[in-house]
Amino acid sequence: VPKPLQGRVVRASKFRHVFGQAVKNDQCYDDIRVSRVTWDSSFCAVNPKFVALIIEASGGGAFLVLPLHKTGRIDKAYPTVCGHTGPVLDIDWCPHNDQVIASGSEDCTVMVWQIPENGLVTNLSEPVVVLEGHSKRVGIITWHPTARNVLLSAGCDNLIIIWNVGTGEAMIQLEEMHPDVIFSACWNRNGSLICTACKDKTIRIIDPRKEEVIGEKEKAHEGARPMRAIFLSDGNIFTTGFSRMSERQLALWNPQAMDEPITVHEMDTSNGVLLPFYDPDTSVVYLCGKGDSSIRYFEITDEAPFVHYLNSFASKEPQRGMGYMPKRGLDVNKCEIARFYKLHERKCEPIIMTVPRKSDLFQDDLYPDTAGPDCAIEAEDWFEGKDGEPILISLKNGYVPGKNRDLKVVKKNILDNKLSNTTEKTGPKNEAKLEEVLKEIKSLKDLVSSQEKRIIQLEEQMSKISI
Repeated sequence: VPKPLQGRVVRASKFRHVFGQAVKNDQCYDDIRVSRVTWDSSFCAVNPKFVALIIEASGGGAFLVLPLHKTGRIDKAYPTVCGHTGPVLDIDWCPHNDQVIASGSEDCTVMVWQIPENGLVTNLSEPVVVLEGHSKRVGIITWHPTARNVLLSAGCDNLIIIWNVGTGEAMIQLEEMHPDVIFSACWNRNGSLICTACKDKTIRIIDPRKEEVIGEKEKAHEGARPMRAIFLSDGNIFTTGFSRMSERQLALWNPQAMDEPITVHEMDTSNGVLLPFYDPDTSVVYLCGKGDSSIRYFEITDEAPFVHYLNSFASKEPQRGMGYMPKRGLDVNKCEIARFYKLHERKCEPIIMTVPRKSDLFQDDLYPDTAGPDCAIEAEDWFEGKDGEPILISLKNGYVPGKNRDLKVVKKNILDNKLSNTTEKTGPKNEAKLEEVLKEIKSLKDLVSSQEKRIIQLEEQMSKISI
């Protein structure tokens, strides 16, 4: 009797029946001119309050920020974020503040923006801070997952800079690690390491504070087209790329043993770059090819073949870009486990991924505690070598957003350090200065109140005249 076919047993997984559904037309964001710039970023970033998307802008670079509920046709005159002088290439919402978004541009700068509580009412052209340090266009922007105000940018000058946004300083510059264009950069779960994919076909694992490459794999994918690399929560690395025969591939790597992949999987011969979106809570990776019309998803486990194909969401229209909602922005009552914001040429269409369940109760197996909006450590702690694991929250009663504090940037003056030694010795001088300032404030207050009285008198006279 022939043995039954090994491996034919259907693997049990609660995500086998995940299905995707595009929302109805009136729930889309319509009449948007999505950017046509040639660059393989996702062009879209979302959080529980806003969807941001890079648009075509004449003479400069701009992106839209829409409150999630602002669906339907977007007026041509709707305000934009428009401070860049060249096309915007990448945008990323701060994970610890839903009003703060960073953008990288062809104008070689990184800008960080504070979006008003209820969205924009007029064009926003003044960023909170401009981060200057790249000599070529900046195509990759990614916030540190657990430390406040730490931002990574990578440019076509093959340079990675890690900024303290709170002071506007470039704290770490990773030079001469990448001999060619950097295709992707990703933090690990607690932000102690980064992994990059580069045009030289090498995947690198970098300790940014030691400024050392601690692991690498040349020719991770042998094809010439762009690769992507992301960290998984267990520390392994997931990559997408192309074979020598131009087939699209995905692979899984153990950073401690980079010689051979844990697994490699050939997909198809389409030529769009595969953008991976990863959910650490469920270990599901969603692959969105640029120019594809489908989203494929896989579950990653520690049993062979390690990367298990689950299903794919297919549609008719190709995607120009894709936004991915953090877990805390999902509707847990509908068993929604992922939500994508698919960019078409002229609209943005939400796609909802659901696990069908009969019960209306909270499904705690689908929603383990997830990374919340609080940061674990301050920027200064991280630059000094401390690490902080993500601070988790329960989604049992849905996510209730707290109040975001404004992003304050205190520019460091190089002179400060030199001055601080001398000022400590000059106590009395400081006190005299303080007195002076207080006097000045008092005189200003007096001036304001006398002006107020005068205005009231004038208004009274005017009203008598107009009668």
